[in-house]
Amino acid sequence: MRIDAHHHVWTLARGDYGWLTPDLAPIYRDFHLSDLAPHLSAAGIEGTILVQAAPTDAETRVLLDVAEGSEIVRGVVGWTDFDAADGVARIDALATQRLLVGLRPMVQDIADDDWLLGPHLAPLFSAMAAHDLVFDALVLPRHLPRLLRVVERHPNLQFVLDHCAKPRLATGDLAMWQHDVALLAERPNIVCKLSGLVTEAAKDWQLADLRQALDHVRACFGPQRILWGSDWPVVNLAGGYAKWFAAAETLLADLSAGERAGVFGENAARIYLSKRGRPAF
Repeated sequence: MRIDAHHHVWTLARGDYGWLTPDLAPIYRDFHLSDLAPHLSAAGIEGTILVQAAPTDAETRVLLDVAEGSEIVRGVVGWTDFDAADGVARIDALATQRLLVGLRPMVQDIADDDWLLGPHLAPLFSAMAAHDLVFDALVLPRHLPRLLRVVERHPNLQFVLDHCAKPRLATGDLAMWQHDVALLAERPNIVCKLSGLVTEAAKDWQLADLRQALDHVRACFGPQRILWGSDWPVVNLAGGYAKWFAAAETLLADLSAGERAGVFGENAARIYLSKRGRPAF
């Protein structure tokens, strides 16, 4: 059982991808599941988690429609306005969508670094927990102390740390990130998504450029709490799907067969699909 726990699709003409500009030439075009299919086939991947990339309700509806029409997409991590006055009602309504498995506010793009700690969010976190929805934490290293407090306050909510919190691999400035990740990993209700590392590394990265961060995440969370994701098509900015998949396989080659099966699929099935009653396959 192999699952890619993190990928996107998008259509530029929709106009809600503000971060996606022409200077990101390798990914500044439409991407559909048909573009992803050859990569999944080559890697032996049988299911995926489709993740939001725009902070709009409209994109989430599109992603759910894409998933409904696909045999490969097993779940969708969508978006809703956590600052809306009717935020809880929005979550209650979204939870009726059978393919919705989680929500992801784009914390990394929110100007207020303390946004996660806002008291108005507590009822929304509780609503997510009640519906067995996963909170995907798209954060940067500076957000980790705030995220830790939220994870502690909501022990019944499952959190996923997206992209290992984007450690600064290109500069090697990892000390505080290592400290904060270790503290976060002590909480049982958070797991780490092994994705997005290559786009934080230096251009023309090599395995050695990833090893320190990957080994730290592995030591802190253990193979039972790590999910592999491609972050396609964003990964095209840093070598592409096949290069990242091969690197992850090499860097995790010393795990047991069962542990590798967990990282590359079974953990994602457990975290995203089992509580929502969604079959992995």
